[in-house]
Amino acid sequence: MIPRYTREEIGAVWTQRRKMEGWLEVELAVTEALGEAGVVPAADAAACRERAGFTVEAVEERERTTNHDVAAFVDVVSSSIGPEGRWIHYGLTSSDVLDTALALQIAAAGEIVVAGARAYRDALVERALEHRETVCVGRTHGIHAEPTSFGLRLAGFAFEADRNLIRLERAFAATRFGKLSGAVGTYASLPPTVEAAVMERLGIGVEDASTQIVPRDRHAELLAAVAIAGAGLERFATEIRNLQRTEVREVEEPFGKGQKGSSAMPHKRNPITTERITGLARVLRGYAQAGIENVALWHERDISHSGAERVILPDATIGLDYMQHLATRVVSGMTVHTERMRENLELTHGAIYSQRALTALIDAGLVRDDAYRLVQENAQRAWDTRTPFRDLLAEALEGTGTEIDLDAVFDPNAYLTHAGEVFDRLSGLR
Repeated sequence: MIPRYTREEIGAVWTQRRKMEGWLEVELAVTEALGEAGVVPAADAAACRERAGFTVEAVEERERTTNHDVAAFVDVVSSSIGPEGRWIHYGLTSSDVLDTALALQIAAAGEIVVAGARAYRDALVERALEHRETVCVGRTHGIHAEPTSFGLRLAGFAFEADRNLIRLERAFAATRFGKLSGAVGTYASLPPTVEAAVMERLGIGVEDASTQIVPRDRHAELLAAVAIAGAGLERFATEIRNLQRTEVREVEEPFGKGQKGSSAMPHKRNPITTERITGLARVLRGYAQAGIENVALWHERDISHSGAERVILPDATIGLDYMQHLATRVVSGMTVHTERMRENLELTHGAIYSQRALTALIDAGLVRDDAYRLVQENAQRAWDTRTPFRDLLAEALEGTGTEIDLDAVFDPNAYLTHAGEVFDRLSGLR
């Protein structure tokens, strides 16, 4: 991921240095497990742990000769130890090291991403409860529908964020598996007991049946979960972008002191943060597609997945971490224009209360289709002529003998009568 979208903590997880440190930890864990099994002299295993070292530059220089990154790494580490270095990479194939160390890297990234997902959810819960009684118009097809509350709208995003948090936790857990089963998964060089001992040291699980690699459905699941979480962030971002439009202006994302919205038009306050989230969500979906295509490899493996993974796994986790950070900042710092929300409730001159008028007329004894046509005609007339629907409805009912409680029909708070049940559920997320 480019530096612009990389936060420091998660960026550090995916450096070349961090990757090779994972390789070294796997190599040394194997050597020590072999020492405990009596295959490697205990003193030699201790020497490996004590002396092993590398520099990224030395490994990359050696790779120019070997044209193989793990082989170059093994050469450099073995040389740093001395004669006892012959035990480094004993009985292993490259993917034993690569996939097991990758599981450690993904786990480290997962701790950061999951924490960010939780912070985003919690911020939504807090703002939803704050605005539980902030009445605004609901929209379907982009058209005014019926009143709702801004808090209820945010509650929907909060529950989605909670589902994404659960998905991410599950998907990261599914990648915490390594393997030391050798070239085609037969344990021909090292027994399963050594594999089990190493994975226990490293704190990850043993793959039940690996080939030369850990099966890539695990990584595909993670990338899919990341993409779905990104889509949830995009849905929220799209909502804020729409609500920030000049014609709506019910919500605005944070705009910092000294910030400039446009190089040409000083009045502009553009929703650039939520637009950035929207754009990056598209990237995450592309990574999910590549992850799914990595599942089907030839026989016990090929390396068609490898080049893609060097890009998509770091970028997907870094990207989602950045997007979650942006979204959390928007949720916590957005300006909610409650007065504009009340103004926008009146844009249809009361037509949004049509369903309450319909049910009131049915309760008063009218046939549904007759009631529907009466309400539809006058609601649309109110909108078209900018005449209060309440007045038109009262006029239409004069002399008909049908009476309804107009105050009750045109009460926006009536739409929040049962919203408390949703907020009770929402409070349970914290």
